[in-house]
Amino acid sequence: MKKLFILPACAVLFIAACQNKNHQQNGEGDQRTVFFDTAGMDTTVKPGDNFFLYANGKWIKNTVIPKTETGWGSFYTLYNDNIKNLKSILENAAKSKAAKGSLEQKVGDFYASGMDSTTIEKLGTSPIQPLLTKIDQIKDDKELINFVAEGYKNGEGDLLGFGVEPDDKASTQNILAFSQSGINLPDRSYYLDQDDKAKKIRAEYTKYIEKIFTLTGDAANAAKNANEILKLETLIAQSHSTPVELRNPQKNYHKLAVAEFQKQTPNIDWKSVLNKIGASTDTVLVRQPKYYQALSTLIKSQPLAAWKSKLKFDALSRSANSLTQAFRDARFNFYGKTLYGQPAQTERWKAMVNNTDDHLGELLGQLYTEQYFKPEAKKRMLELVNNLQKVYAERIQKLDWMTPETKKKALEKLNAFIKKIGYPDKWKKYDDVEISRDTYYANLQSANKHAYKEMMDKLGKPVDKTEWMMTAPTVNAYYNPSFSEIVFPAGILQFPFFDFSADDAINYGAIGAVIGHEMTHGFDDQGRQYDAQGNLKEWWNSVDAAKFKVKTDKVDSFYNKFTLLDNQHVNGSLTLGENLADLGGLNIAYDAFKLTEQAKGDKKIDGFTPDQRFFLSFAQVWRIKDRPERMSVRLKTDPHSPEMFRVNGPVSNMEAFYKAFNIPTSAKMYIAPANRLGVW
Repeated sequence: MKKLFILPACAVLFIAACQNKNHQQNGEGDQRTVFFDTAGMDTTVKPGDNFFLYANGKWIKNTVIPKTETGWGSFYTLYNDNIKNLKSILENAAKSKAAKGSLEQKVGDFYASGMDSTTIEKLGTSPIQPLLTKIDQIKDDKELINFVAEGYKNGEGDLLGFGVEPDDKASTQNILAFSQSGINLPDRSYYLDQDDKAKKIRAEYTKYIEKIFTLTGDAANAAKNANEILKLETLIAQSHSTPVELRNPQKNYHKLAVAEFQKQTPNIDWKSVLNKIGASTDTVLVRQPKYYQALSTLIKSQPLAAWKSKLKFDALSRSANSLTQAFRDARFNFYGKTLYGQPAQTERWKAMVNNTDDHLGELLGQLYTEQYFKPEAKKRMLELVNNLQKVYAERIQKLDWMTPETKKKALEKLNAFIKKIGYPDKWKKYDDVEISRDTYYANLQSANKHAYKEMMDKLGKPVDKTEWMMTAPTVNAYYNPSFSEIVFPAGILQFPFFDFSADDAINYGAIGAVIGHEMTHGFDDQGRQYDAQGNLKEWWNSVDAAKFKVKTDKVDSFYNKFTLLDNQHVNGSLTLGENLADLGGLNIAYDAFKLTEQAKGDKKIDGFTPDQRFFLSFAQVWRIKDRPERMSVRLKTDPHSPEMFRVNGPVSNMEAFYKAFNIPTSAKMYIAPANRLGVW
């Protein structure tokens, strides 16, 4: 699933920001809404030298990231507005004394139980103690694997990363798919790199592990356990694929008979594992076999005591935010402060709003959309999607590098996109979820059991393409290749991304580029490998595929040159899909904008022409400022380029941008027409 943007779970604090809409007087003395922030621009920077800073420079310079955040900007401010709205819904539900089993009762009591810190403190580690006792009772590697497998039914599994999802090469059928797992740092490089920064993070990680064991009363063995766990996870990390390797769908597709998987991993009894997880199947999809082959070896070669220590730590760390404040603090001090540079914890109520959305999302989503999503917004959004789809078809037809044969199939895929806007046509039910006001940990378990059962019930059944992978309040969007769908939740269909009363330049530069971005994911280096039905299948002829590769290699090289922080480079291979989506999305949005009445004239608003407002709207949508620590993690693991390059990369390759701002050939961002990137 391709997302537009990845927000850390903690990015939810409310602080007034200049991105919010405001009113000001025009020459005639009346009021009107201003849809982008002229005061945040830095007009001392020439638009052709650094357009991102021209559009956002003063805002970047003057903005102080709130202490409870790892970054700040457009996504954060809208996310924050949503959090306030969701808080209101949940507090009202909690006060409503709604009937047992109603959606108001479930979301209200779930939220209230997580806010009841007094009861949580009194319980201490008692909610998780039965799980820790079970780990102590493990006698050998066979019991170890059976334990981690069986735990998934209660949301307590470990080591086996699996899910029920569409078979990439038979997208109408669900299959049990296994992926790499077993580490707690962001990716393998954090264990294997030998630079000072990586070593410091590993040292802090071991301190965190020690702290967790000390809080359970096992201070005497805390240091020993920490060293054993780091050693074990380092061995696991050596088997992991890199973030770039994970982007290749063909190389991450290994459909195996269970008997064959058993031969590759002789120390894991897959018949027993499948029985424990409740899966009846003779075929599985293994995305990274190397991990499971290593796991099979390591459970025999590494001490059972080390594995048991790891299982305990994983369970405690995973549950830390639902235990006492001491556990919350310990987890935050490592993951928040050390890894992401966040000075202070998010308030408890904000964490609980997010937890409710995570665990009871489609119950909360119903209440949210009833209050905060207007039917006319969905209608207008569908018009925009259809306009961009029409323009995309015209652009495909005009491509000078693609043969008619492949163009025809590309158009079939484009026209087959499922469009989901706002919220699902049918909501999921949570009838088997038991929620009580004073049992937060048990509430989490009940919700996790439901989610697991819901997932496993799909095995052996046809794929339900009406299902949503994000909740309605989510401030994000995604393209799903197996479903061949583009999805825009209600949460993102608000200013600064979309406003029903905004002029076309604003909406097409913002949400128009988002729509085009998700559409282009269907034709990026990964998405293009899936056909109109969502199957991983080669539908290009070899000539077109070769030409596409030449073009995308240029995009890879172009973004590789961008640097931030202490000369850390953007990884053009890791970010290739998102860069292609940004490039294609903005071009498609601009072409669609040019069909509007506003774009046909030259009337200025706030002193800017329609074309200039289009590009400024796009640039201010990506107005985000990150802490250095978070940016460092992003450059290693995030498939999205930093926001400055998400803006400057696409615009510097568009002739319309050069014309709109009269960019001279001497400008720092200037690229000669013959050298500009162009794919879609």
